[in-house]
Amino acid sequence: MATVAFIGLGVMGYPMAGHLVRAGHRVAVYNRTRSRAERWLEELGDEHSVLAPTPREAALQGDYVMLCVGDDNDVRAVALGPDGATAGMEPGSVLVDHTTASATVARQLDAVCRENGGSFLDAPVSGGQAGAEKGTLTVMCGGSEESFDKASDVIWSYAANVTRIGPAGSGQLAKMVNQICIAGLLQGLSEALHFAERAGLDPHRVVEAISRGAAQSWQMDHRADTMLAGEFDHGFAVQWMRKDLGIALREARARGVSLPVTALVDQLYAEVEAIGGRRWDTSSLIARQRHAHRRAPTPSGDDARDDDTEAETVHEEELQ
Repeated sequence: MATVAFIGLGVMGYPMAGHLVRAGHRVAVYNRTRSRAERWLEELGDEHSVLAPTPREAALQGDYVMLCVGDDNDVRAVALGPDGATAGMEPGSVLVDHTTASATVARQLDAVCRENGGSFLDAPVSGGQAGAEKGTLTVMCGGSEESFDKASDVIWSYAANVTRIGPAGSGQLAKMVNQICIAGLLQGLSEALHFAERAGLDPHRVVEAISRGAAQSWQMDHRADTMLAGEFDHGFAVQWMRKDLGIALREARARGVSLPVTALVDQLYAEVEAIGGRRWDTSSLIARQRHAHRRAPTPSGDDARDDDTEAETVHEEELQ
């Protein structure tokens, strides 16, 4: 049994901290909105669970300190300063940051922890709210082998796959790779399903056929039906995907790497936000295409063009 401080009880952190309790660990929690921490204590805590008034007080009670907050600024707010988690960490303890943040802040926290006699892992997760609730997250870790070996047993409490990628910052870079892949896949799937609909095909039958071939993906298996139904009130929100893609695009610019598809999909997500989809699931890219199609004029009479020309026009509009 380990003593764990868990800081940040949002959509992901709330169930993750609960899995730690079920795994038999002693858990001290902190959340900036205290009422949510109180609700967690009532719903998921046990007789060993405690509510801490500050990140520092939570860290004082933990051999392991887990963070799961929003972005770089949130990480610094709860980790640094006199009331931050690092101020309460004992020598030998491990800070594990599950936030999807920049590699820069990961390296900063790694340096602070080492100066204080502790260690650090940047450990962003993939799997969304469902994965957090089921305890089946994929965790990509950056940090020393010693830190990874020490903390991985605790991380397995809510994960189905835990992998050390490399030194501090590597976990965040791997998460950027993950989000780049997902963004491109979702746009491709959105275009494909919309095309199937406009071509007069039964899109469900098409998906049944192609999902058994090279086009198959997790997104197709888990999101195609809800995309066709226009259901987006689940999963990973567009606002958070845009935050993640922004991190990846900034990192790419700093390294001189071109990510044209990622940059385009980020712009398309901005259009989803503009039609009210800020909190929709990331699969809502298809809603943008349907919205754009409804607004587009229908050629008729002398203005009608053959299919090839029309296809080129649609392609041009999609890139604008």
